[in-house]
Amino acid sequence: MRTNEIYNLAINKGIEADFRSKEEIAKFLGRKKQKYEKLSDKDKEDFDKEALENPYLDSRVYFISEDKEIKKVLVGIDIEPAEILMAKELGGIDLIIAHHPIGKGLAHLADVMDLQCDVLNYYGVPINVAEGLMRERIEEVARGVNRLNHQRTVDAARLLNMSLMNIHTPGDNLAAKFLKDLIEKEKPERISELMDLLKQVPEYKEAMKIGVGPKVFVGSEENRCGRITLTEITGGTEGSPKLYDKMAQAGIGTVIGMHISEEHKKEAERANLNVVIAGHISSDSLGMNLFLDELEKQGIEIIPCSGLTRISRVK
Repeated sequence: MRTNEIYNLAINKGIEADFRSKEEIAKFLGRKKQKYEKLSDKDKEDFDKEALENPYLDSRVYFISEDKEIKKVLVGIDIEPAEILMAKELGGIDLIIAHHPIGKGLAHLADVMDLQCDVLNYYGVPINVAEGLMRERIEEVARGVNRLNHQRTVDAARLLNMSLMNIHTPGDNLAAKFLKDLIEKEKPERISELMDLLKQVPEYKEAMKIGVGPKVFVGSEENRCGRITLTEITGGTEGSPKLYDKMAQAGIGTVIGMHISEEHKKEAERANLNVVIAGHISSDSLGMNLFLDELEKQGIEIIPCSGLTRISRVK
């Protein structure tokens, strides 16, 4: 497989695992095309044309040093110049894959957060409520990432002639679907049962060994789960804290997330929701591993770094 083939595979796997149907994703991209067609010729020059085909603009190919068959990849949750230097020092690395967005993908992180509206609607929150409350949060995230040094790692890759890409929301989609299928199969009734279930997942089991395994941040292990949602596993980053009250009104009892801020925690407490934090880097590892298995099947060697706990499910 070549770099762009790996990238296209990631996008397709993300679409397969998306809470939205393929038809809904096609409509999402269709609206982008309509917007593009209405632009002036001058504005079309500045339009990010990848938005016409890629529903996950936080995932990109940034640099290809040589268009060749990929045999060995270095993969990490966060890739910065230090990891680029590491790849150069190791030698024989054909491609570096980050999970968290960098470059243009980081600049467009807020673009994927519309996905959260559809996930919330899937779990019963009215779409108008989800969109209304998420709009403010999406704008906040867009302002927040605007100030960052987006190109730092991309520039390092170019200077050292190392191919570089990242896979963010497709990986998070895979993790969310994995957990959704597991929970729907096992149907835990109490939070303690949900915790036991999560701790059986190899990535979370490894995280427990270093003190960052699944934890109950709001609620008690004695509580009943009620309806369990994966609204905070995918969709860019945390949504609006104002949504917790609406989630409770929609009949949601427990939220599983990767991480939670103090403001979000307090709002979840007010709404009497249970919040289980599965773990950030461990959840990222889960999603990436499900994708990396596809590369392993193609005979590509995976070198994990930067927090990635590599668990292969290839048999």
